Amino acid sequence: SGCGICVKKCPFKAISIVNLPDELEEECSHRYGPNAFKLYRLPVPSPGMVLGLLGKNGTGKTTTIRILSGKIKPNLGRYDNPPDWPEIITYYRGSPLQQYFEKLSVGKLKVVHKPQYVDAIPRVVSGTVKELLNRVDERGILSDLTEELNLKHILDRDVNVLSGGELQLVVIAACVCRDADVYLFDEPSSYLDVRQRIKAAKAIRNLVKEDKIVVVAEHDLAILDYLSDQVCIFYGKPGVYGIVSHVHGVRDGINIYLDGFIPDENIRFRREPIRFHVKPPTPIWPIEEIMLSWNTMTKTYDGFKLNVRPGEIHKGEVIGILGPNGIGKTTFVKLIAGIELPDNAKTSPHKLKVSYKPQYISAEYEGSVKDLLKAAANTEFETSWYKVEILRSLHVESLLDRIVSDLSGGELQLVAIAACLSRRADIYLLDEPSAYLDVEERLAMARVIKRIVEAREAAAFVVEHDVVAQDFIADRLMVFTGKPGVEGVAMPPKPLREGMNLFLKEVEITFRRDPKTKRPRVNKENSKLDRYQKEIGEYYYIE
Repeated sequence: SGCGICVKKCPFKAISIVNLPDELEEECSHRYGPNAFKLYRLPVPSPGMVLGLLGKNGTGKTTTIRILSGKIKPNLGRYDNPPDWPEIITYYRGSPLQQYFEKLSVGKLKVVHKPQYVDAIPRVVSGTVKELLNRVDERGILSDLTEELNLKHILDRDVNVLSGGELQLVVIAACVCRDADVYLFDEPSSYLDVRQRIKAAKAIRNLVKEDKIVVVAEHDLAILDYLSDQVCIFYGKPGVYGIVSHVHGVRDGINIYLDGFIPDENIRFRREPIRFHVKPPTPIWPIEEIMLSWNTMTKTYDGFKLNVRPGEIHKGEVIGILGPNGIGKTTFVKLIAGIELPDNAKTSPHKLKVSYKPQYISAEYEGSVKDLLKAAANTEFETSWYKVEILRSLHVESLLDRIVSDLSGGELQLVAIAACLSRRADIYLLDEPSAYLDVEERLAMARVIKRIVEAREAAAFVVEHDVVAQDFIADRLMVFTGKPGVEGVAMPPKPLREGMNLFLKEVEITFRRDPKTKRPRVNKENSKLDRYQKEIGEYYYIE
């Protein structure tokens, strides 16, 4: 009846009653079942354009990609009596989707789909990287592509021993090598460092030169901006319903998403806009505020050596860690955590209490999310401060009664971050906390880390490849240089702007600031602004 009593009485928050505009009911594209997720409208991709999909997790981006790939037939909301292809095609008459579904229904449209979670691929694919890519090289571009994506050194490795970043690049290469009409990429930047993200984006963008249809769902705003020509915004209530906006130009589309208001539809889907701030000068901490200082350290493995230069971190400070994959960032974090010991050392370099969220998280815990967080937070779990600052701010309240092993990748990441921050510690170590998180979750995560560190007079190291997230969270930066997989050098922490300039100069990428939202934007390679900023040595942004 819409009175709301059921919602208030249900102790598990399992019921959501949502009122939607009546006119949207005629635009339902797909529904999974009774009281299940419902998707309104579909994006309209165009040949020769990269269409970016931007929105919160659970609002239908992956469902849309599965529909466009032909893995799901849109049922127009009639889950109990799904329509056949002729009826679906008639429903979309007058739209470019009519012709799209006509070809898809008779097998005249060849579609290549890169799935969201690439870590499941070794379970169904075997052999070496070279064997896999040779099997799918229908366009005869494998030689150039392996050079472009820097895959030569892993060609003879077995697929099931690759790291997350290596596997992501191999899967992207396999998709680009295929000769198809439509290419669909679901979160292609996961596990990749900044340089790899730009290289992958270039490889994907090259497809539009041949008038292909390319659709990309991506949460890294800088990469989505660099990669896309157009953007569709997904909004709604995650897990309940999703609505697809009309197509917008990439800059306007991302700015509209950050504003939370779609002018052409007169729809506000977020109360407050998201704004970035040009960083003020890094504060000067007094010596007594030093939380931890470290001397020169080395850590040697078979075939790899990490050299750490002296540095310090202060109470209330968040140090971002940037560098390519395989350069020793995780090794440094493990040295600080005491999981690994420096060469010729028998004990950890400090006696501080540490809370660590590793790069790769597993769902081996057998209990509920509530049990896990309660064990981490102890008596603080029941306080109003904890509920507001961690549970509500990280959006994990609704997950408390879920079993940990049943969580999705994004949900598991949020719970792992919450568990790390729930522990009372002097130093928090978070290794790639934004993996599988959407834009809003990434920025919420950054805010929570900052607030927890300041409130507890603790310190934090955050390993993160998303430059936008680092810009949001870091007070100073540690840049790792060297030769990936062979030797790494951990530089001392530097002010944010100096650190970004050092890092971006190494990867030969320049950023500018959007004049409206102040978000970092990647300059197109060899553009006038790109050349000018490189000439004056300002790779991060110009004041």
